[in-house]
Amino acid sequence: MALQRWQIDRFAAAATILAGALLLFEVEPLIAKAILPWFGGSAQVWTTCLLFFQAALLAGYLYAHVLTTRVPPRWQWRIHAGLLAVSLVFLPIIPAEHWKPLGGENPLPLILGLLTTTIGLPFVLLSATSPLVQAWLARPVEGEVRPPYRLFALSNFGSMVALLSYPVLVEPYVPAHLQATGWSLLYAGFAVICSLTAWRYRDGTPAPREKTDHPSWGMRALWFFLAAAPSGLLLAMTNFMLQNIAAIPLFWVVPLALYLASFILAFNNLKWFSLPAWYMLFVLALGTALATTAGFFSNHGLLMLPVLSGVLFVICCVCHGELSLARPEPKHLTEYYLIISTGGAAGGLFVAAVAPTVFNATYELPILLPLTALIVLVAAARHYREWTEMHPNLLAMGGVLVVAAAGWMMARTAYSYQSNSVFLTRNFYGALRVQDSALTETNPIVVRRLLNGTILHGLEVKDPRFRRTPLTYYARPSGIGRLITAVGQSGPITVGVIGQGVGTLAGYGRAGDTYRFYEINPAVDRIARDLFWYLSTNPARQSVVIGDGRLSLEREPRQGFDVLAIDAFLSDSIPLHLLTREAFSLYWRHLKPDGVLAVHVSNRYIALAPVIAQDAAARGMVARSVDVSNDLDHGMARSVWVLVTRRTDLFQRGELTNLPIEPVPPDLQPWTDDYSAIWSVLNF
Repeated sequence: MALQRWQIDRFAAAATILAGALLLFEVEPLIAKAILPWFGGSAQVWTTCLLFFQAALLAGYLYAHVLTTRVPPRWQWRIHAGLLAVSLVFLPIIPAEHWKPLGGENPLPLILGLLTTTIGLPFVLLSATSPLVQAWLARPVEGEVRPPYRLFALSNFGSMVALLSYPVLVEPYVPAHLQATGWSLLYAGFAVICSLTAWRYRDGTPAPREKTDHPSWGMRALWFFLAAAPSGLLLAMTNFMLQNIAAIPLFWVVPLALYLASFILAFNNLKWFSLPAWYMLFVLALGTALATTAGFFSNHGLLMLPVLSGVLFVICCVCHGELSLARPEPKHLTEYYLIISTGGAAGGLFVAAVAPTVFNATYELPILLPLTALIVLVAAARHYREWTEMHPNLLAMGGVLVVAAAGWMMARTAYSYQSNSVFLTRNFYGALRVQDSALTETNPIVVRRLLNGTILHGLEVKDPRFRRTPLTYYARPSGIGRLITAVGQSGPITVGVIGQGVGTLAGYGRAGDTYRFYEINPAVDRIARDLFWYLSTNPARQSVVIGDGRLSLEREPRQGFDVLAIDAFLSDSIPLHLLTREAFSLYWRHLKPDGVLAVHVSNRYIALAPVIAQDAAARGMVARSVDVSNDLDHGMARSVWVLVTRRTDLFQRGELTNLPIEPVPPDLQPWTDDYSAIWSVLNF
């Protein structure tokens, strides 16, 4: 009978933990996508969200530790059930409008405040579910303690399922407001189930507390660093991939899922963890990551996404495998989980908050890689005596060489950032670099470039005779170059530009024209004014509005633009909130009746022209595209511009004659603020 009761308890605990994990990691992409448009669609929004999630996870684990070690069992269920009831006040989880930025603020505290007031208490209680229920289950039954560590693997399995299901089953089919409402209803049901589980353990007997056999401070430090390193690498490598390889929305789901998968493997069964073999894989992964950050594989494009994802998975498996090998007796379970979550939060804090504030370039990945090698070397030292067939001194020398090589590569990467740059700066929106160099190997004319990661965001010839010559995506043969030239033939024009960059479009400015730029990143505006010449030599009237372009236009009276250019890029992709039906309606409100909307859609992996064509057709217009090839020796980059207007004469003159009409796909569902499916337009 006692065994049957234990089996029932185990099943109830597993079901509660699984439900909590599913809800926990379903709300993460849900809430991140909901607030992404308010903060420019930057990948840093997700990084900040992860920082909040890790901090809330730490708060949940701390709560579970204090509740199970300091509160009598008969009060534990009452306190937990009471907090679950209070957390229902947060429902439904819809962000309040007053958290929208006005422009120029530091988004970090805004995002953290928004998340705290929207999902704070529910998220903390969901985070506490796994360690809390495991602690209850670890109480002695007939004098026997059954270690519940495999339930931690179950928790991470539920988290991974929820995370992977969101972009495949939820995001493409369920509108955003229904996602929030549905999750809120499920959470209310979970609160009831979890309260019943807590009530079931109301009369439990706490595990006996002994005065000896406590984990040493050295072991606690090892737990901390083995958790901190992969957590920091998760954020740093995700940022690196999004900024330098492909800015694919929701791609961050993949690295996070692999991070969770490593926890599942480590805490379910360690038979797979053959240490010498995994250490060799670790060295290979470390070398690949270091070579990539140093720029040796920068031309391999999309192939590097699975390669670096695999690198992250190997490093996480080694760190979490060592973490699982070092786990304590069940009586120290909540302390163990608390230290793990503290390490995870510390790693996230370093990448999301400390690095953008302290560093002027993305040094965190080159720093974390050798530090992770050092941590693994320390963990490996614990196993020397078990490996009788290996010479300890030889192993130690190999480990030191790996760490030294990683440190040298880190220093080399940092030196290359400094030595090849005129100016480096960094903030919430990215790491910006200004470089002076020859245009190409065959054209030695000196140009100045603005780079965000490896993505070019503007270029200018340093020779004063050619400073006002528009180049790259804005050269005269480009779609926007042809358009401004054609529209300007009838007299002075008013041009709006969402996405200032170095101000290249000001190169088309003439006396009598008006140019109004919208730029979300204050650092970009400072660089454009201080280090480039397009804005300072523009004879037209000009103004710059700092803040998200769409939010700024929502607050402004009608501008009456002749041309409105949408050129806001994060890495190499347009933020999706600038391409919804509501966004297009806003643009047309600010355009003159015969104005022209020009959208820059150049990128490698997302076909956005059909989205624009569909909206144009719904408004009784057609979209025409201008695709210009690379001509690097003349400073011209490949660009694709989509032009939309009610005018019938514009495409019958000059270089705009006979532009191809962008076809309207029959099966593409219109994008709105409530619905957008990026997977439907991916183009690999």
